[in-house]
Amino acid sequence: MRWTAVVYSVTALFFSQGTYAQRLQNDKLSLEWYRSRKGYEISLLTTDGKALAAPSGEYRVLYSSRKPGTDPDLRYADTHPGGFSLKEYKYLVRTWENNLSPVSMNTAGTTFIFHPGKMQQVSGNKLLFFKTDKDWELSATWQLDEQFHYDIRVSITLTAKRAGYYAIATPTLATAKDNRPDFAMIPGYFQSNTIQPDLVLSYGYGQGIPDKPVIFRERTASTLSPLITTDGVTLAVIPDPGTGRDPWEKDQNTHSLWKLGLSVMDKGGNYTPVAYHPVLGQDSSYMKAGEQRTFSFRYTLQPTDWYTVYSHAINDVYRFPDMLKLKTTRQSVSDRIMSMLHYLDNDSTSMWHTFKYKGLEIGAQAYLGGVVGSGQDAMKNSDYGAMWMLATITGDSVLLNKRLPGALNFKLAQQQAEPGFFQGAATGQYYLWKSQRFTEEWGTYVEPIALTYYTMLDMGNILLFDPGNEQLKQRLRMGADKLLQWQHEDGHWEVAYDGATNRAVFTDIPDLRPTFYGLLVAYRILKDEKYLKAACKGADWLVREGVNKGCFLGVCGDARFVADFATGQTVQALLDLYALCGNEQYKNAAIAAARIYTASIYTHPIPTHAKKTVKGEEWEDWQISQAGLSFEHGGSLGSANSHGPIMLASHAGMFVRLFSLTNDSLFINMARAAIWGRDAFIDRKTSVASYYWKTMNAGAGPYPHHAWWQVGLLMDYLVSETTLRSKGRISFPQGFVTPKVGPHTCYGFAPGKIFGNTVKLYMPDGMLKVDNPQVDYISAADTAHSKIYVMLLNDDDDEQQATIQFDASKVKATQQVTVLDATGKTERTNLTGTQWQITIPPVGLKILEISLL
Repeated sequence: MRWTAVVYSVTALFFSQGTYAQRLQNDKLSLEWYRSRKGYEISLLTTDGKALAAPSGEYRVLYSSRKPGTDPDLRYADTHPGGFSLKEYKYLVRTWENNLSPVSMNTAGTTFIFHPGKMQQVSGNKLLFFKTDKDWELSATWQLDEQFHYDIRVSITLTAKRAGYYAIATPTLATAKDNRPDFAMIPGYFQSNTIQPDLVLSYGYGQGIPDKPVIFRERTASTLSPLITTDGVTLAVIPDPGTGRDPWEKDQNTHSLWKLGLSVMDKGGNYTPVAYHPVLGQDSSYMKAGEQRTFSFRYTLQPTDWYTVYSHAINDVYRFPDMLKLKTTRQSVSDRIMSMLHYLDNDSTSMWHTFKYKGLEIGAQAYLGGVVGSGQDAMKNSDYGAMWMLATITGDSVLLNKRLPGALNFKLAQQQAEPGFFQGAATGQYYLWKSQRFTEEWGTYVEPIALTYYTMLDMGNILLFDPGNEQLKQRLRMGADKLLQWQHEDGHWEVAYDGATNRAVFTDIPDLRPTFYGLLVAYRILKDEKYLKAACKGADWLVREGVNKGCFLGVCGDARFVADFATGQTVQALLDLYALCGNEQYKNAAIAAARIYTASIYTHPIPTHAKKTVKGEEWEDWQISQAGLSFEHGGSLGSANSHGPIMLASHAGMFVRLFSLTNDSLFINMARAAIWGRDAFIDRKTSVASYYWKTMNAGAGPYPHHAWWQVGLLMDYLVSETTLRSKGRISFPQGFVTPKVGPHTCYGFAPGKIFGNTVKLYMPDGMLKVDNPQVDYISAADTAHSKIYVMLLNDDDDEQQATIQFDASKVKATQQVTVLDATGKTERTNLTGTQWQITIPPVGLKILEISLL
């Protein structure tokens, strides 16, 4: 991307008709303007010698003498089968209506369409264009970027002559060939190769390219770069950093300020990337006569795919990798896990309760979020893999004797064992103890993917730790057979079935989710080929209809299944299927879906050291930054519109593994950005992180079961980083993904390897203390050779020193200690005592080999 020794030029050309042309040119780009009756138009636009079919150079300014109205035009939803009534979805109604307002639908105000009438050469590599109207004046500076040679820097200044509301649109550099883009994307909203005239699917669900010039808000645009690909060339607009809103400007939430609009279609209906600043009727758009607004941005134009250009916006323009240099932490990830063990052991803090149900004592945690029919009596368990993992690797007696038995009974009670249409399915993820029944989050329906989640995944993970549980195997087979029965001939499933009538519901949206994964679990546990065959058929359908078109569905009923973290699960599900059958199609589809899922992670604004105040406490901007955090669900309807991103970075471990697979640095940077230095959101008493960014530090709040998901994702991250940094010399078998919230997986059910030695994860509470919070640790036992291994990870870009204290009473033996590097090479031998100081290189790994004598 960086080039040197390049000649930039501005060339004046004279045509026989008497018109002049001007050209900006370097080794990658060539832009040529000519003077027509309309003004200065772009006549030629090439990148690496490849000419775009439809260059333009047309400008637009929007104006309204009054602030535009906000009344929605609900008729836009008429293209959707059966309309789009959201009366049962209280969280979505206002957001959807705002989406259909005149400004959002780009019908507000008067549009001035023009080409500049004057041009001036400012320097050897800069052109200045002018346009004067009775209500305003505009000047625009164009120049080629000296560092990134596929980029064109533009700065537009608009001066008002008449008071009112104004919006500056980026000029149309070029439009898609035949006005049909090969691909279009607004990161965080949609990405697709298919134009979708059903606005509910395209605008609401992100399933396809809208066929209207919708203006999208920056609050759920994960990366500020609308783009299209046409005829092998990707064209993007990238507003300068600082143009969009800062979600916490100083001492309060400013997440919903609207300073920047994004689109892939201009107001004339032509597909081209467009940005608007200010946005008509929004922040700073009102100008008195004589006032000015300036909008600076860049175009990037490359003969390559969308992902290369998208990554350029993230890494080069918004400098995403640099944020890791800012990060420090007060508490290590490892210490958080051990602190949450104490939280989860405590009935009061974890809100653990037991109830009698059909002869079983079932146990679960209180859930105080929204559940239809709940009278604040909903109960839920979350991450069964993490529950069994933490109990196994710590040997904690409370977990083993008081949590796991009740949780197992909850799981058995949750599945319908009696004959009938729903036999084998999970009848609901929540238990309402007042009415003594299981229910779904937002209605009396049963989803096939809920069967995958709450029967197949949870029982499958338990069976990894308890492979001799024959009752659970029978229940797992019952669930797998129901998935087989419900699968359609082409491989897909329905979204859900009505609990009373058994009829399919939500038939207006396709089940673009990894429902097939439940059959993969069945095959891995039960070894029956019919389950693998059906899993492949389901995966083939999802790849064809979902991944290849950039279309996905979510799993949160209260948000009517708009796309969410289930997209991340699709990635891991396809990777697991690839690991089982070796079909390269699944690996390639997994990588394609993973690239799409990076667009569920904020990359702006650029974090800084600026001082901010949250609830009376001072933090630096980077500590409360959204950059690096992911959506629960984003787009035009998801919770990120009001709440911002979430702390539950289930994708982190998977992104570490994807970096190992692809060597794409975006994955590893996003993984570390999500995990490192998030103290501002972590409760100091319990070490449980808040769920939504909006709440900052509010602890678990109404979601105490989230602590299990946090334990699971943090262990997944640490194990994956250890494997990466040791280049595979240290590894542990992976379990199945967790239900619902993402792709993290469990460990500890089977032995792993450390430099060829067979070991098992072993982390009893209190065995280790590390005094430097920048240093994380996991530990494992080699019982055959009477050794304990401690893996020390430096989660900082500077060298770190740490003092490690080892409580030998936990293993009832004395010891001899050797220090190994990440390759297993001995660095120091015969360390004595129970306390050692270790130096670890930047983002490095050291291992203590403790021989028990």
